[in-house]
Amino acid sequence: MVGREKTVAIASLLTGSTVWGLIWYPYRVIEAAGMGGVQASLLTYLVAFVFGVIAFQATLRTARFSWWLPAIAVAAGGCNIGYVLAILHGEVMRVLLLFYLSPLWTVLLSGVLLKEHLNRNGAKVIALSLSGAVIMLWHPRLGFPWPGNSAEWIGLAAGMCFALQNVLIRKTVALSIELKSIAVFSGVIGLGLILMPFEPMSSISGLDNGDWMILAAIGIVLLVVNVVVQFGLMRLPANQAIVIFLFELVVAAISSWLLAGEAMGLKEWVGGAMIITASVFSGKLEQKAATG
Repeated sequence: MVGREKTVAIASLLTGSTVWGLIWYPYRVIEAAGMGGVQASLLTYLVAFVFGVIAFQATLRTARFSWWLPAIAVAAGGCNIGYVLAILHGEVMRVLLLFYLSPLWTVLLSGVLLKEHLNRNGAKVIALSLSGAVIMLWHPRLGFPWPGNSAEWIGLAAGMCFALQNVLIRKTVALSIELKSIAVFSGVIGLGLILMPFEPMSSISGLDNGDWMILAAIGIVLLVVNVVVQFGLMRLPANQAIVIFLFELVVAAISSWLLAGEAMGLKEWVGGAMIITASVFSGKLEQKAATG
């Protein structure tokens, strides 16, 4: 891969991390207006699906089915709906810590599915990024980082699905970004329909036109960022990508400070600096990859 293409790929993942570090806020606005997390996820990804089908129709007409697509859909559904539910209903800091154990699952999955194996420098970068995450998110009063309630288990499972989704997207380089994006959206919609009956009924009468516009905007942003992120995932080793995604923690810490009044302390700045450093040096995570 030429230097410019690699730079663009890294920038695309950083863009995705930035969006996901901010997206908690509009979802919380929608929840405060009366719409549950499953329903909000279903509607926003339905918007992404509809606009995606319209925008990608030329590519989709000639696309060939692959059995990897249902796997991507299932992983994406678990990741995205799980993430939203965990953030809305759990202790945010603890949920994020459990979700961002995903580099560990990525190491295991990429070894099995992609034949990517960490070199010594790569292992150091992973360790640096995880250490930064722990420093940022660790709260002694919360005890050992093990799920203590349903929201935390959902966060842990969502992180596993996140790792699996990224590895599968990396593996299926022969499939178009457009086709895999539609698979991602379909997975969230499908799981959302399955889970809807189990979500407590909520009144959406409190939603005004501005709230519905927020839902539509989230869907369009999800469509764009999904394509952008997949561009990066198809061009970088999975282990390198998962390190870059940790940049979301930095964005989330800053956005919660600005939007929710949660002040950043010394440990947030130190941990964030370690994650940024790991992202900068993530180019050392060069692997031998087998794709299919």
